[in-house]
Amino acid sequence: MKKGVRLGVILPVLLIVLALLFAYSLVVGAAGIEISKTLQILFTGRVYHATPAFSAAQHTIIWNLRLPRTLMALLVGSVLAVGGMVYQALFRNPMADPYVLGISSGAAFGVALGAYVGFLSGATGMWEVPAAAFGGSLLASLLIILLSGGTRRSQTTLLLTGIALNFFLSALMTLLMYLNRSQLQAIMQWTMGSFSSGSWDKVAILAVVSLITIGPLVLYTKELDILLLNEDAALSLGVSVKKVRLILLLLSTFGISVTVAFSGVIGFVGLMVPHIFRLITGPKHKNLLLLSLVGGPIITLASDIIAKTAVSPSELPVGVITALAGTPLFFILLVQYRRNR
Repeated sequence: MKKGVRLGVILPVLLIVLALLFAYSLVVGAAGIEISKTLQILFTGRVYHATPAFSAAQHTIIWNLRLPRTLMALLVGSVLAVGGMVYQALFRNPMADPYVLGISSGAAFGVALGAYVGFLSGATGMWEVPAAAFGGSLLASLLIILLSGGTRRSQTTLLLTGIALNFFLSALMTLLMYLNRSQLQAIMQWTMGSFSSGSWDKVAILAVVSLITIGPLVLYTKELDILLLNEDAALSLGVSVKKVRLILLLLSTFGISVTVAFSGVIGFVGLMVPHIFRLITGPKHKNLLLLSLVGGPIITLASDIIAKTAVSPSELPVGVITALAGTPLFFILLVQYRRNR
């Protein structure tokens, strides 16, 4: 099959899978609500009107708990997958991922530090949290570039730098947790990842951030393809490498930081999704961007469903589910890299 045919076949299938997971995410939970009743609740709107078809509690569960949680998982998945795609192009490394490189840990550390110094007013500020996360993730990105010697260095140097930065930031977060025990639960949530705190305010902010982060990337798919070449070749094709890298780094880091601020550290989504689709449809970023927008939410929604049902009525952290799925793929990539060497 040709690459274009593959895209035309796989995209409708992915959309169907995404729709099914979205519907199932609204139905599954501690309170059993049938799909027919869920549809009735959705069609009535956010304002509850007394009816024998369903109770006020069921209406509240769907509209104020499950629907914003599901939408939040969808938006986070899109941003993480697209962010991973951008990082892999910027660093010319198929193993580059916001979690592996320590970008997500940087965002979590920024939030933890902001809570410790009182910047977040008890870690409840709706805009202060993303600001602190963005500062931490941007600092982590700059440290990765400086300590690894830039994007021209080997994959091994880049990965080792990211792993070392991850350990360092984790140690600092552990120290903050020890010094600020009143914020222990909130910091623990950021380190493990969860969509249980989903709300309409967070969905609205994430929707705006998704447009700001992903929208401009439509105009840079050609530049992302060129960045896979060496820097001299990119310059000969008229691409301002430094300018493009800075813009893409800021956009992706901004999106990643806000998702971490609201959902915690959810790793390996940015590694798994672009790499899988790159194997299927090729390295063209015009296709990868479209597929990542759909594939990312599939991973996060499926992980959230497993997190809600695996040990019901308790919940597992979503970050644990994605790590269990992504770690084997990371080892496979390492083995492939070693063989290529």
